[in-house]
Amino acid sequence: MKLFPGIRPLSRTRGWRDVLSGVSLAAMDIPQLLGYARIAGMPAVVGLYTALLPLVAFALFGASRHLVVAADSATATIFSSRLSGIAPGGSAEYLALAAGVALLTAGMLLIARLLKLGFLADFLSRTVLTGFLAGVGVQVALAMGGDLLGIEVTARDSVHQALYLASHLLQAHGPTLALSLSLIVILLAAKRWGPRLPIPLLVLVGCIAASARFDLAGHGITVLGPIAGGLPSLVLPRLAWQQWLDLLPIAFACFVMIIAQASAASRVFADRYQEHDDQNANILGLAAANAAAAVSGAFVVNGSPTQTAMADQAGARSQLAQLGFAAVVALVLLFFSDWLQYLPHCVLAAVVFTIGLGLIDLKALRAMRPESPTEFRMALVTAATVVLVGVEQGILLAMALSLLHHVRHSYRPHSQMLEPGPQGRWLARPVEYGQVTSPGLIVYRFGADLFYANENLFTQQVNQLVDHAPGELTWFVIDAGAITSLDYSAARALGELCQRLQDKGIQLVFGRVNDYLRQDLERHGITALVPPQHILPTLHEALALAGVQPQLG
Repeated sequence: MKLFPGIRPLSRTRGWRDVLSGVSLAAMDIPQLLGYARIAGMPAVVGLYTALLPLVAFALFGASRHLVVAADSATATIFSSRLSGIAPGGSAEYLALAAGVALLTAGMLLIARLLKLGFLADFLSRTVLTGFLAGVGVQVALAMGGDLLGIEVTARDSVHQALYLASHLLQAHGPTLALSLSLIVILLAAKRWGPRLPIPLLVLVGCIAASARFDLAGHGITVLGPIAGGLPSLVLPRLAWQQWLDLLPIAFACFVMIIAQASAASRVFADRYQEHDDQNANILGLAAANAAAAVSGAFVVNGSPTQTAMADQAGARSQLAQLGFAAVVALVLLFFSDWLQYLPHCVLAAVVFTIGLGLIDLKALRAMRPESPTEFRMALVTAATVVLVGVEQGILLAMALSLLHHVRHSYRPHSQMLEPGPQGRWLARPVEYGQVTSPGLIVYRFGADLFYANENLFTQQVNQLVDHAPGELTWFVIDAGAITSLDYSAARALGELCQRLQDKGIQLVFGRVNDYLRQDLERHGITALVPPQHILPTLHEALALAGVQPQLG
């Protein structure tokens, strides 16, 4: 097992850039981690703990060069909403239960790695990933609305947040709103004209200094307030047997969310930079990160799309940036935690708001609409589900839609016939009943594997072509180039079709049969119905057997 796969290979120049990117990421992300701790019902300092040992653990084992594994709003919301009914938020029992959830989640992720369940990420198409991230972007932007306006929003779901903000716009705090809008304009302009400049870092440092110097809190602009410092102590959560059993459903919900969301986030950025992403290694890294969170007094950590986008914007291109991030967090915990108390909430909200907007890839959506309207609608449905229902449901829907989209293509594949073209070349055209390839011959091409869901389409088209063929039909050639497998149900249907054609005196020939399909034909007994010399590796040989010598176009 190779350690630090998300860092190697790395040049010295790129390494220094990643370290500096980690510093910039820390400046943007540290206040956000404090906010996640508040969502989780934990002391604010625990949010910083999630970006210490868990980050190092994922960098040690995880393969993704971009994924940031720390506190996340989705998993924080999942376990806090369920733990709040068991113990008071922030209490010693609550902290122990949160650590227990992290440890159970780590165990489930380890089992998933042993079972090599990383392939589940392959069921996420780029289409629905675009929609998923757009939905997350809208959700994140709405969640920042209260801090941007200087009002308290008690609603947790996006719909009620939007309704509350719309009905309380007139109650916005003027200085807070003015500062928020100014920062959003500056950050968006910097992203447009100076994306490589550390503008978010300068904005945060400048705002902390201004808040301390001019007492912004005294002018009604809310700030984070006192933050406890110091490194976490290492201890295993001590819970009763029944408590562990009670936590299993909560841990499983977090496990599903982590598998889906981390896979989605890592896949997006691996695709963006044309990199290979080993999802099984990522699952191992996530298991190690959650185990580290459990023993360091933190809570469940996840691969966050928002924070990964922040790292990408900061210029991070390997996990070395995340190690730099962890080093800065350690320094802050030891020496600089007192300064964070001056950071206005609206400054953090403005940074996160612009990141959320960046997750909405309008360019990809615009390109998708004319090219593939169906996939465009899938992306919109996924985005709407994330916003209206939740991230967990949205990512699960994304996986389901990706799978259904694939099955739909396999269920109704493109089928074609070959016909003579100009200059002796033969060309493919759509299936049309009542037509033949040449007198006495039909060449039929099926565009997918044969399985139980499309066997009816296959047999129906072949029977219709045979029944409506003008004149006497002698040869029926199946171009099997797209057929690589045959299940039991489809084999039974194919056997019945072979028998029917044989009864009609029609010679059935298979062309472009690969080794896998040949083995399936033998195993299912089709070779007992079709002579071996009629099952051929190329279409030229199959057509030659039928008495023609085409040049295939």
